[in-house]
Amino acid sequence: MKKAIKRIYKSDLFKEFFENEKSSGLVLIGCTLVSLILANSIFGEQYQHTWHSLFAGQSIEYWINDGLMTIFFLLIGLELEREIYQGELSNIKDALLPIFAALGGMLVPAGLYLLLNYGTVAHSGAGIPMATDIAFALGILSLLGNRVPLSLKIFLTALAVIDDLGAIMVIAVFYTKTILWTNLAIALAVMLFLFILNRMKVKSLIPYLIGGVVMWYFMLHSGIHATITGVLLAFVIPFGNGDKNSTSYRLQHFLHKPVGFFILPLFALANTAIVISSDIGETLAQHYSLGIALGLIVGKPLGILLFSFLAVSAGFCKLPGDMSWKTVAGVGFLGGIGFTMSIFITLLAFDDQTIINNAKFVILLSSLIAGLCGFFFLKFNLTHKIDESTSK
Repeated sequence: MKKAIKRIYKSDLFKEFFENEKSSGLVLIGCTLVSLILANSIFGEQYQHTWHSLFAGQSIEYWINDGLMTIFFLLIGLELEREIYQGELSNIKDALLPIFAALGGMLVPAGLYLLLNYGTVAHSGAGIPMATDIAFALGILSLLGNRVPLSLKIFLTALAVIDDLGAIMVIAVFYTKTILWTNLAIALAVMLFLFILNRMKVKSLIPYLIGGVVMWYFMLHSGIHATITGVLLAFVIPFGNGDKNSTSYRLQHFLHKPVGFFILPLFALANTAIVISSDIGETLAQHYSLGIALGLIVGKPLGILLFSFLAVSAGFCKLPGDMSWKTVAGVGFLGGIGFTMSIFITLLAFDDQTIINNAKFVILLSSLIAGLCGFFFLKFNLTHKIDESTSK
């Protein structure tokens, strides 16, 4: 396990991913604060109207959420592919710990939400507390500097990537209302064609990107959320041996900064223009609000810790020597930072604008509390600084 961790950390792409994600998380925090301040200022109405302004027949917010976020999902897919081929998920023994942790981090929060909302009009929001925001979580972890052992960074990264895969599957299965099979068949046919190009060792990105746009168009009109195209496209782009010359590596390397410092900040600005109600108590008392808060703040750390402990106790995997159950619990709290994916699922789960705004507010508040709990919990339990020169 330790050799695998060192090998992964030596990867330039992992270092770049970790550095960009933590920096992007700090940028997201800033964008969220700016958006909330503007939305609740004298410019609030004009600020919100900006995102609802029409461009090519749809609102700017729509193009961000259904268009640009597809590129975010493409990056997630490329990262997941790399994890499977060369990273933490390439060895089943090493992969089982973050897999079990992610599974617990999805099932327990969803269960707690349904406990409070089953049978109500808000039951469709069960997917909201299942998600983890990689950028925010790694951004908070980075604030602890060289106290954080490499295994903990790898564990949180792998857990969050698996978590995102789970969220993507939830979106595809549970938030698809009507399927137009002809358009879906065309999208999948394009994907099959790109897969054939992959097997023919066509390495140029151009046909894959053009095919990806065509896939996105037909997926958009199939009833399945168009952003799923990003993940599907990632798995037909040639991976090769995964080195710096591979098509997958070059695209992933190129996308890191645009996604982290343009697309996600835009998503944050467009989707956190929330007017905070004067009656916060009533907002927080709603069953869906309690379900989201309980899921993110309690369900996430409980599920991650419990399922990790059961997996280790059953002998399926081992806890790395430089990690403890306290640090797993700390990471569990960081997993409760839902933000990007939680807000994204909120937009799919609800139609009522009041519920959407209230849910967004609770997501932000719960993510803040979970992030602070994770930061201080780890700060008091990671007392020794790591000499990284001995780990590389």
